[in-house]
Amino acid sequence: MAAVIELDSVTVLRPGKALLQNLTWTVDESERWVVLGANGAGKSTLMQIVGAQMYPTTGTATILGDRLGAVEVFDLRTRIGHSGTSIAERIPPGETVVDAIVSAAHAVTGRWREKYDAHDLERAHQIMGELGISTLTHRTFGTLSEGERKRTLIARALMTDPELLLLDEPGAGLDLGAREDLLMSLDVLSTAPGAPVLVMVSHHVEEIPEGFTHVLMLREGQVVAAGPIEETLTALTLGRTFGMRLELEQVGGRYTARRAAFGHRAR
Repeated sequence: MAAVIELDSVTVLRPGKALLQNLTWTVDESERWVVLGANGAGKSTLMQIVGAQMYPTTGTATILGDRLGAVEVFDLRTRIGHSGTSIAERIPPGETVVDAIVSAAHAVTGRWREKYDAHDLERAHQIMGELGISTLTHRTFGTLSEGERKRTLIARALMTDPELLLLDEPGAGLDLGAREDLLMSLDVLSTAPGAPVLVMVSHHVEEIPEGFTHVLMLREGQVVAAGPIEETLTALTLGRTFGMRLELEQVGGRYTARRAAFGHRAR
């Protein structure tokens, strides 16, 4: 089974602080990972490394078979899809949803003079249908709800048929209904034939789609636990990750967590 991500003893140092410390992590092509951790745990730094946007201070990072520092990163980045607030902030409010998605084919935000062929538009509409946002085709990006924006950004990230898709807190800011719609879309995507390898960052176990197979848990730039989600995600490892005693429940492939009551043992 081919490794899509291989990090070996990766450390990222900034003045006065180690953002990541001696992190070793491997993601194979059949796996779907969620990365859990509190604010400041190193999740965003990790995604910048995996997205070929940052180099490790020490250690090696090999993404899609190419080692950072020994490859042209601009070519590598075209093989990686990314969905996050940094992309949303660059899309003009007056851009239609279909244009916001199809413009990813030229790696731009905001259509200008670039030309798109029938294949580009066909693919954009296909992805929109799969994510349940076909009715938004001619809506402008600035009029979308937060949930509609999140699914539009995922559709945009899929436009170039990436081998690796990075989802940076896709559930942030969503109400319950929008979150459930998003998770249903991600569950379908994670199990679809030919889908890219998915890595999703989150603060909340409630946002983990059913189709995800593995979990990486970070605290202060270090790995607390990593492995198959059913074996690795426990009240003990989750408590260590967030620095408190927690209770964890799983029902039908979905998780919920809460602080353990005083005098009760987390299970």
